[in-house]
Amino acid sequence: MGISSMRPQLSEGDIERLMKGETPDERAGIAHKLCRRIATDPLTDTERRHAEEIIAILAQDAAELVRKTLAVALRNSPRLPRDVALKLARDVETVALPVLQYSPSLTDQDLIELVRAVEGAKQIAIASRDRIAAELCETIAGEGIADAVAALARNRGASWTNKAFDRSIDRFAENEGVKTALIAREHIPVHVAEKLVSLVSGQAFDMLVNRHELPAQLAIDLASGARERATVDLVEQADRSQDMGYFVHQLDLNGRLTNSLIMRALCLGQMKFVEHAVAELAGVTHGKAWLMIHDAGPRGLAAIFDRAGLPRKLLPAFKAAVNVFHETEVDGGPNDKARFRMRMIERVLTQFQAIPKGDLDYLLEKLDFYSEQARAMETPPSEEAARRFG
Repeated sequence: MGISSMRPQLSEGDIERLMKGETPDERAGIAHKLCRRIATDPLTDTERRHAEEIIAILAQDAAELVRKTLAVALRNSPRLPRDVALKLARDVETVALPVLQYSPSLTDQDLIELVRAVEGAKQIAIASRDRIAAELCETIAGEGIADAVAALARNRGASWTNKAFDRSIDRFAENEGVKTALIAREHIPVHVAEKLVSLVSGQAFDMLVNRHELPAQLAIDLASGARERATVDLVEQADRSQDMGYFVHQLDLNGRLTNSLIMRALCLGQMKFVEHAVAELAGVTHGKAWLMIHDAGPRGLAAIFDRAGLPRKLLPAFKAAVNVFHETEVDGGPNDKARFRMRMIERVLTQFQAIPKGDLDYLLEKLDFYSEQARAMETPPSEEAARRFG
């Protein structure tokens, strides 16, 4: 069975010109005609084998124009054989780029190996594919050039992981293109926002604050070096994003999971953060830390406290704050979190007689903030109510 019987519009003369055409333009024209039909028409098994033979011949044509025609015509087609796709992917850029960016014939493992083998525009093409799996994303972030990582950050179809974010920032902390592209993503983890805020300025800083709901004063505090005070304010965002465990782990890796930070968070009622922090320092699961902090009595709390390496002199204050937490209720009304934290701080200030000045100033400042926040949500009484109650 000849290829011409497979395609009524492709004559034996076309096949002859395809194989022996004197000019690249002539062969490219026939190649385009054939590849378009291979990509769209139904094929029998025999016709598919014939088509693959022709594709293999085209992929070895000496003329770049013919190979480019093949790559462009079959860039979206699963009928491009994988071995041919790999061959084209390693060809010159004009031939390789359409295949690298679009071909479904390349597997994720193929693409990971290609990222490591190619460079420049070829890496950018891979980073621009419609779908980027997590492992491929991590490979590009860890081994790709800056422009490829920036293209990856702009790609909404890329499955970014914490590892990919960390690799990108560690490698390209000074690259404005990469940082701006990361900030422009719809969502970035809390610990990434914390890292970026001290690395950017100008429009990128404004975008980070506005796009990712990072309070401006918090960003200024972080950027100016007041990291510990600002980090407490990031805790709630980490809690909302279900990222608390990783957030705490990153703080520990960077040497910022300090005793003072844990105590400040505890005094604000950020108990989930405190539980994860103690678990991280003690090397136990969150569940075990929770049990020893809340349910194991004073000895259990002391045991986990010691295992976490926290100084014994803080234990009485820690116990008192945990007790205050259990005694303080969330009332369920509008802005109840602000009122809860206000009451937490008030009771902590009442019970702690020897708070270090830095922590005292911080808690007083937070008390003012949450008091104002709670008052802002209160509904002013109507004139009728004012008259009725004097």
